Amino acid sequence: MDNLFAINAAKTEFRECFNLGDASRVLAIADRDLVSFSDGQPSEFCASGLEVLKTRLTNLFERFTAELSVIVIEIRLQGDVAYDYGWHDLTLTPKDGSESIRRRYRYVDIWRRNKEGSWKLWMYMDNQDVADPFRPDHISSAGAQVHGSF
Repeated sequence: MDNLFAINAAKTEFRECFNLGDASRVLAIADRDLVSFSDGQPSEFCASGLEVLKTRLTNLFERFTAELSVIVIEIRLQGDVAYDYGWHDLTLTPKDGSESIRRRYRYVDIWRRNKEGSWKLWMYMDNQDVADPFRPDHISSAGAQVHGSF
């Protein structure tokens, strides 16, 4: 299988895992040495990080129906390592019927090809996307003070 296609297929599987609420499928695409720097979460490493990720996802999928859209900007391949970056647009609909929550995250994934030739998610980093405070339509005047809220 072409490596670029394989990374795209793995990202599709990542999306489907969320949309189906299947924590075990997320873990199946993760490398055993996974490093996770998820927004608002402690840093996680290797086996203990995989256990924490399993617990976190199981709890998430018990409480919410997830709808994840993935926007890949670029995938770069360098031997047995690849990375992609872009946005994850996530809508969480509470199973108790309350209002949905929508978040957009910037992400970087680093993939590693294992001995069997499969690409596994080795490092994951994301943070919440924010508006650009310096776009002209967000700056009121030259004398005005720029504030952190947009």
